[in-house]
Amino acid sequence: MKRLAEPASALRGRIGHAIFSRVAGPDGPDNRARIHGTPGPRWFAPESPVRRVHGDASMFIGGLSALLLQSLHPLAMAAVAAHSGFRGDPWGRLQRTSTFLAVTTYGTADSAQRAVDRVRAVHDTVTGTAPDGREYRASDPRLLCWVHVAEVDMFLRAHQRYGARPLDDADCDGYVAGMARIATALGVPDPPVNRAQLAERLAAYRPELHATPDALATTRFLLLDPPVPLLARLPYGVLAANAVSLLPPWASRELRVPRLPADGLCVRPLGSAVTAGIRWALAPTRPAA
Repeated sequence: MKRLAEPASALRGRIGHAIFSRVAGPDGPDNRARIHGTPGPRWFAPESPVRRVHGDASMFIGGLSALLLQSLHPLAMAAVAAHSGFRGDPWGRLQRTSTFLAVTTYGTADSAQRAVDRVRAVHDTVTGTAPDGREYRASDPRLLCWVHVAEVDMFLRAHQRYGARPLDDADCDGYVAGMARIATALGVPDPPVNRAQLAERLAAYRPELHATPDALATTRFLLLDPPVPLLARLPYGVLAANAVSLLPPWASRELRVPRLPADGLCVRPLGSAVTAGIRWALAPTRPAA
């Protein structure tokens, strides 16, 4: 049994290292040790809904869904297209985002505040004019709120569908309320604090949302031409199909991405399987007895 377990453990280690290094970057191990090992008060308790959601492999699907949904605000998309450099360095952008989420979710309160302050300083420098002639500012509270509510909605939906431990109704509201703390720190006025308010806020943005050429190009990049190794294309394709399935129907129509007819029969089970595989690969290894 031990001989059989050792190769499986080694395989899990290799896969887990490959995934973690892509998402967290070369400084990932050092950042993880500092985030989790530094003593001090945190914004969120160990069993908080925010930690449960952000610590689950369902975030791989939820994060992709959030990017697709966020792209439908023309001003937010214009800012990303002009300033983020996601095409030239998509993994770098992902690593910066994942580090921010890790610090605010698990790090000390002081570290979380410093991370927020750095993001706000960057937002202050991001200004420009969208292709439709409207000016934008990344620090605009309305744009910040859109990015926030789209992210929270997709993260939560992904967790409830693919998470190892879906939240009950009270904890779903608790997740929205917990994320409101981060949103407020980033400059979002009066963020939603429960699912009902989240749904209302999302609906209020609907008249402003449509797919621009930049949004369609981003969708093609994320779904059809992802910067992933050849061996990872199949599992990534499964994650992408499930990310599309999480979107509201109007959003997938705007982005011109079809929903597969057998979503419930094929796409969702495959998404659950790939998510479970990622969860297995990233699980902490236990020392041998």
